[in-house]
Amino acid sequence: MKISVQEADFDVGAEISALRAGNPQIGAVASFIGLVRDLNDGSNVAAMTLEHYPAMTHKALTAIVAESETRWALLGCTVIHRVGALFPTDQIVLVAVASSHRADAFAACEFIMDYLKTQAPFWKKEQTPDGERWVESRNSDEAAAGRWG
Repeated sequence: MKISVQEADFDVGAEISALRAGNPQIGAVASFIGLVRDLNDGSNVAAMTLEHYPAMTHKALTAIVAESETRWALLGCTVIHRVGALFPTDQIVLVAVASSHRADAFAACEFIMDYLKTQAPFWKKEQTPDGERWVESRNSDEAAAGRWG
């Protein structure tokens, strides 16, 4: 399991290669890459700043991945979440999950992302033409996480 919260960008190809390196049991890798959009809630977004509390964030991410490992037969997992100033088209988050079979990889990847959106302590502030605004949680994100029980 690799969990990283960082300001620096990440190389998706290198991260997936590292995740699967040398393990012939891996038959599937599912991944999700989240990006900064230039439009949110009807407003143009020039930049986004992500804030967090490091110890709290790492603990939450570790718990989310550990929970996924109890639900599915996983052979590896990488979660990278960026913080700091980000701009449209920048990568925000990578979730990559390895397993023997695709069903476990897909389900675990989706579960981890749903829980990151609702359980991980990140705060997003957008820069719009009307000034700064904090991004509120979405009911759709809560509903997605809620389906996992």
